[in-house]
Amino acid sequence: MRRARAFGAIGWAAALGLCAALAGPTQAAEPSPYGGPLFDAHLHYNDEAWDGRAGPHPPDDVLRRMQAAGVRGILANSRPNAGSLTLAGLPATQAAGVQVVPFVRLYRNRADYTGWPRDPSIYAMVLEELARGTAAGPYRGIGEFHLYDSADADGPVARQLMALAEERQLAVLAHVDDVAIDKLMAHTPSQGQAVRLVWAHTGIGGAAPERVQALLERYPRLMGELSYRPGLVCDDGQLCPAWRALIERYPDRFLIGSDTWVNQRWLYYGELMASYRRWLGGLPAGVARRVAWDNAAQLWGVSAPPR
Repeated sequence: MRRARAFGAIGWAAALGLCAALAGPTQAAEPSPYGGPLFDAHLHYNDEAWDGRAGPHPPDDVLRRMQAAGVRGILANSRPNAGSLTLAGLPATQAAGVQVVPFVRLYRNRADYTGWPRDPSIYAMVLEELARGTAAGPYRGIGEFHLYDSADADGPVARQLMALAEERQLAVLAHVDDVAIDKLMAHTPSQGQAVRLVWAHTGIGGAAPERVQALLERYPRLMGELSYRPGLVCDDGQLCPAWRALIERYPDRFLIGSDTWVNQRWLYYGELMASYRRWLGGLPAGVARRVAWDNAAQLWGVSAPPR
């Protein structure tokens, strides 16, 4: 009886081993999502979300979404700038544990998206905003601005803004292609060596990781913001290999952002931030923390939230 039981145990073990072999190698467990604070380095609070009196996303709504997503810092730039000023000045923002880094956006209305490169009044408006400042302190940067034609980077307004940014130690948030990066940097006294440029989406048109790397090496203060970046994340929700290698090689050069340019992005704000947490969890812990929080917080002197 004992021998039969022994043979029975051996038989079951062999059968289970055979099943496992036929099933193939076991899948690695998905890494746990990153659980630390997030800095949203590309946030808009435009007038279609809230115009100061009405809208589908009043301040208490957007602050609740940020708080629920674990977002503790934001780079705010809005059309018009009143949206950023609202978030910067509300006691509720501080109560929600959200720290605001305000940028001057170039857009008073939708026409300015395409018209600003040829409109000298835009430069005058930027100077007025910088002189006024915000309830959260002085503006820390200029942008986001768009260049749909990289040739516009050589226009007079772009030249003035890039020189101003370096002169006043302001960062720039630019939605441009890789060609325009070189053009914009050439308009600074240091030829791009001293100005901080945050490259929205790390390039429109999907510049290859090799081209991104070349620009990071050429311009030591260039940062890549990763919203809407084609080819960044693979089907499993983790970074694609080339991007993982690039981010691990330059862990201090990347930021995350929501780009809430339309109201739909507010509706799915939590999901957007959860998708970042998922692939951040697949990085080494120190790299994840830098991309998620430390890079932006250190750039703009934002204090770490209490643990």
